[in-house]
Amino acid sequence: MSKSPPLWKTFLVFLAPLMLSNALQSLFGTVSNALLGQMIGVDALAAVSVFFPVMFFLFAFVMGLSTGATVLIGQAWGAGEQDRVKAVAGATLALGLLLAATIAVLGGLFSRQLMNALATPPDILDQASAYARVVLLTMPLGFVFLLMTAMLRGIGDTLTPLLALALSTAIGLTLTPLLMRGWLGLPATGVTGPAWASAASNALTLLVLGLYLRHSKSPLAPDAEFLRRLRLDGVLLGKILGIGIPSAVGMVVMAVAELVLLGLVNGFGSDATAAYGAVNQIMGYAQFTAISISITVSILGAQAIGAGQSDRLDAIVRTGLLLNLVLTGGLVALISLFPRVVLGIFITDAAVLDLARNLLAIALWSSVPFGMATVFSGAMRAGGVALAPMLLSIFAIVAIEIPAAVILSRTVGLEGVWAAYPIVFCAMFVLQFGYYALVWRRRPLQRLV
Repeated sequence: MSKSPPLWKTFLVFLAPLMLSNALQSLFGTVSNALLGQMIGVDALAAVSVFFPVMFFLFAFVMGLSTGATVLIGQAWGAGEQDRVKAVAGATLALGLLLAATIAVLGGLFSRQLMNALATPPDILDQASAYARVVLLTMPLGFVFLLMTAMLRGIGDTLTPLLALALSTAIGLTLTPLLMRGWLGLPATGVTGPAWASAASNALTLLVLGLYLRHSKSPLAPDAEFLRRLRLDGVLLGKILGIGIPSAVGMVVMAVAELVLLGLVNGFGSDATAAYGAVNQIMGYAQFTAISISITVSILGAQAIGAGQSDRLDAIVRTGLLLNLVLTGGLVALISLFPRVVLGIFITDAAVLDLARNLLAIALWSSVPFGMATVFSGAMRAGGVALAPMLLSIFAIVAIEIPAAVILSRTVGLEGVWAAYPIVFCAMFVLQFGYYALVWRRRPLQRLV
């Protein structure tokens, strides 16, 4: 009988493709925006940026939906019940398609009114409305692509989503400049080029992905049995949304809190705002590592619970904490050794660079306790508990982070705003660990499916 590999190796095999996948997801948007600004102009970039809050709220919901589905699929997969895997996936896709189709119809009809409601400047209203219309009309493709790649991770497959995202990114980045300028005989789409390119890349990649899954006989292959499961199942959707909605709400609350902090930072002038943007970019990479570890804890934990091996959960959490310390902490240490070099990628002004370096020193280390907190919330999510961790996070943000930022900004200055990050992340760590150890872990763990 072959010996199973050490848990940390299982983590890394799962984690590495997941981190690369998340990096690819952000690459297309970054390069597309750069192309828009360079090839068409700043007005086109502004038109696309106006739509970002709408895009964030829509994808916050679908990310929450995918989180709930991934936990249930992980538990069913751990139990070796492929029919339940198909049932959860079918119910999730059915709800995602219904939502996306509704958005597509309403968006196609009322995109201009939506952009007006967002107080879009008149000089970019036409461009913003055209971009919004294409994105909303093609939303079903984006929703299905995101849900499929997330659900594949639930069955322990992070390599296929990585390859799918690599293909999608390559197609999208190739098509974007061709469509914007109408090169090679393609229609010139201008500002809507990135949206059309994204839709085309999603469609082509989904086709290839479907063929590959059928060939590999994956339980998520779009075969006749899977399509029969493509229906709204109230019982399953209740369990999926019980995990997904708190996850989505948590994302939205964190985004709103960031807007509040940005407002405080803006009050200190444009140099402070520029420093905020650069420091947040760098902190994002450290937090991105921590979040990837949390997702891994959640999926491996769900599979262990599904397999009736709840005793493995503590070992999974310990491994997640250790890897967070090594990977997130190692990245923080590396950046801290060369802060001017890293910040210099985003900032050229010497005064802003010095300011950003000081702010980075205050806040960057707090990515480690943030990662520790997300390990505990990820473990609890694996067992189907998402509401309590979400409420604890919202409490920390509303009752600790925002008041601390406001008070310290008035007493200490700009550095006080950044001090709110380590304060809230340490508070989140204490709250999540306390609930995990004193409440959640003392309860019997039961499968959801």
